[in-house]
Amino acid sequence: MTSTLSPAAPARVAVRPPAGGWALRDAAAMVGRSLRRSVRTPDTLIMGIALPVILLLMFVYVFGGAIETGQAAYVDYVVPGIVLLCAGYGAATTAVSVATDMTSGLMNRFRTLPVRPVSALTGHVVESVVRNAVSTGLVVAVAYATGFRPTAGPAEWLGVTGLVLLYVLALTWTAVCIGIVASGPEAANGFSFAIMFLPYVSSAFVPPESMPRVLEVVATYQPITPVTDTVRAWLTGAPGAQPLVALAWCAGLLVLARLAAARLFRRRADR
Repeated sequence: MTSTLSPAAPARVAVRPPAGGWALRDAAAMVGRSLRRSVRTPDTLIMGIALPVILLLMFVYVFGGAIETGQAAYVDYVVPGIVLLCAGYGAATTAVSVATDMTSGLMNRFRTLPVRPVSALTGHVVESVVRNAVSTGLVVAVAYATGFRPTAGPAEWLGVTGLVLLYVLALTWTAVCIGIVASGPEAANGFSFAIMFLPYVSSAFVPPESMPRVLEVVATYQPITPVTDTVRAWLTGAPGAQPLVALAWCAGLLVLARLAAARLFRRRADR
């Protein structure tokens, strides 16, 4: 008796799709992960949203009566600064989250899965943009309740939205770089303190000319001042708009930070 052996079925090999094939799918998965984690940590979410509102109320009702800015209402002057301050706090949270992923072994786990670990950075950035959008909307709503009355039309509002988005992206990618190189979440939190502190030495809360000479020079030529002045001018018609300077700062910082993040991530991942 003869028996016929059927040829063995070829083993199925898991093949990673081409780089351009599922890049958006990987990024979407990581964005969903970051958003879910943000919702599941309500203390961080509440602080990121509530703290800018608390600062707005403090500056308007505690310090506003003692600060002379040349505008009829201090709330009209300070709202753009608070909006940019939101981005600073959001960036600090992003730096800590990235540092946690880099030091907890999660990136090594991602390497064993059919997903690009670098897409996790995109997830953190998108989550930061969403969180900043929520906190900015809440700040503007509370500002209306305290007397904020912008004179901007649809074109100005569109310009403000685009400029603030560009600023948030530039600051967030800078925070991503900090999170990659930091030795841990605590170190990332400490390094990102400079990002949160920078708006205080700018035109965000007081005119630079009211500061001592050294601080006036720093406030005048640092990147947050032209962004703040431009947003304030578009919203309230105040003088001092520097749109080209603001766009140059934001776009330049965004490009440099994005390239640096990719390079730093590859070097850290290859260790």
